[in-house]
Amino acid sequence: MHPILSDITLAILAGGEGSRMGKPKGELEVGGQSILAYLLERFRWPGPTLLVTAPGREHPLGYELFLREVSDPVAGLGPLRGLLTALEASETSMLIATTVDMPEVGIEQFAFLAAEMEARESAVGLMLHSPEDRLRIEPFPSIFRKAAVELLRGRLASEKRSVHSLASEPHVVSMPWPIGWPSSVWTNLNRPEDLIAWRAR
Repeated sequence: MHPILSDITLAILAGGEGSRMGKPKGELEVGGQSILAYLLERFRWPGPTLLVTAPGREHPLGYELFLREVSDPVAGLGPLRGLLTALEASETSMLIATTVDMPEVGIEQFAFLAAEMEARESAVGLMLHSPEDRLRIEPFPSIFRKAAVELLRGRLASEKRSVHSLASEPHVVSMPWPIGWPSSVWTNLNRPEDLIAWRAR
């Protein structure tokens, strides 16, 4: 485990409406427990944990396991608003963000992000792309410095809500993830059939 992880906040974004899933993804259950409890058990994060929800979807099952829960001030602005909410609330200089619907990411990915970010003092953010296709950017998990707050505020004010396109910003680095990572890392639970297939593994 990378030694600086205890000084980084881990934020799980769980504010989405989950229209394709049929219910908010923060309400999903895995093996008889909430998906939030499952994720925290899987991650075993050594530092502060932050749950980001949305108005009307606060306090999902398992929220009490986090150090803090914060809610977006306005609903419906997407994951970029959730990322900004997390950074505004973070009490550490760096924050790793992941989403409630990515159950296969883990400490290996987070430690990689932390180490790469630590080596890039001028960067305010770091995102990953496919080793074969640099245009295939996976917006989460990703890591940002607190200094990215003004950048995100400016993009929201300009109606630029795409998290993917943050990689085009001068001080946001995009780099390939290690070739050895399995494709399952990028499992995303968007629809009921995705959840069924993942549970059946």
